[in-house]
Amino acid sequence: MAADPYTTLGLARSATDEEVRSAFRKLAKSCHPDLHPGDRAAADRFKSLSAAYDIIGDPERRRLFDTGLIDASGEPIRQPQPNGAHAGAAGSFRDVFNDFFNDGSWSGARSGNTGRPGFHVRGQDVRYTLDVEFLEAISGTRKRVTMPEGGMLDLTVPEGVTDGQVLRLKGKGKPGFGGAEPGDALVEINVKPHADFQRVGDDIHMVLPISLDEAVLGGKVDIATPSSRVQLALPKGTSSGRVFRLRGKGAKASGGTKQGDLLVTVRIMLPDEIDEGLAYFISEWRKKHPHKPRG
Repeated sequence: MAADPYTTLGLARSATDEEVRSAFRKLAKSCHPDLHPGDRAAADRFKSLSAAYDIIGDPERRRLFDTGLIDASGEPIRQPQPNGAHAGAAGSFRDVFNDFFNDGSWSGARSGNTGRPGFHVRGQDVRYTLDVEFLEAISGTRKRVTMPEGGMLDLTVPEGVTDGQVLRLKGKGKPGFGGAEPGDALVEINVKPHADFQRVGDDIHMVLPISLDEAVLGGKVDIATPSSRVQLALPKGTSSGRVFRLRGKGAKASGGTKQGDLLVTVRIMLPDEIDEGLAYFISEWRKKHPHKPRG
């Protein structure tokens, strides 16, 4: 018999949906098979966590479990019938389900020609967290996903996918009960941070170091965007902290056609060692050109 899902995830039955989700993500990362290759105990722990989340991470299944209509494995619990009760009697198992869950996900049916009611319930969804590199999320990619039970799925990560976005693979979850349709595979995307780029909405921000002479004299600077290399024209007298906007060089809106911008913040970097020539020139320049940037 499967363990109580609340106990598995270390939660009280009063936990909110967000607390359930947060607990699963935290615990699953500590024993994910990709992070612990060859560790059978970690793999078993991950399967248990996933099974628990399949029950109480889905609001509909959580209601069924909390009211005693399914067990910790997601299987229906047949309610005891008093002597002489028949399939159409008030309070029957079928009627309880029809009253409780009348949206068609759980429905009564006739099995064969026995006249006894059978029950059909959609299969459980399976959940997985997939790590993708920042640039993979921007340009899109294909990944092979190892599911909790060991199966493999080929997944297309769309261009512009965002951190925390959930991709749904229809019919790739667990089989349904009583011949019902299978559940789906829900893959949550975890976008790894990048050393140079940071995404804000559909815009991408970066810091560009420039030299003192580039700041004073201006010129064209070769920079790498997430998709290509371009030249940024610096005007003479570019101050540190100035922001340049490169239109259409950001991230594509997930599921849309809009393209964000690349915002480049320049930062003047002085040499590690200031030679005498530069120091003398600046001192003489300061005498003739007093400059007070702080007002």
